[in-house]
Amino acid sequence: MAARTKARRRALDVLFEADQKGLTGGEEIVQLLRQRQHVTVAQGPFPAYAVELVEGVAAYLDQIDELLSTYSQGWTLERMPTVDRCVLRLGAWELLHNDDVPDAVAVDEAVHIAGELSTDDSPSFVNGILGRLLELKPTLGL
Repeated sequence: MAARTKARRRALDVLFEADQKGLTGGEEIVQLLRQRQHVTVAQGPFPAYAVELVEGVAAYLDQIDELLSTYSQGWTLERMPTVDRCVLRLGAWELLHNDDVPDAVAVDEAVHIAGELSTDDSPSFVNGILGRLLELKPTLGL
């Protein structure tokens, strides 16, 4: 498994845990991240890119959630499976705020993770929303 893929998984773990604990603010999520950065024998060092991902999502959480709510037709954030919501947040941040990751890679990685960790319908759901954000990216002014 590639280093960035592993980092995405570790970032997803933190975002999922934050969601399950009801942590809704960026600062709360970053505090949880700091707790999870301590090295454990089982997981090894926390990847730098995972830190960047979680901090990025936390910094833009309100904006990302607004976009996801707007373009997920018929689905509120609360109605989405938690894994899908967290994967979409990661993918949206990479797509909209990380110029180091090609857009297609950001979408493909999110779809792949959703396929491995969520429902059978999740990959197409994630692909549809991130695909729509990709189409609108030039007009979003971000």
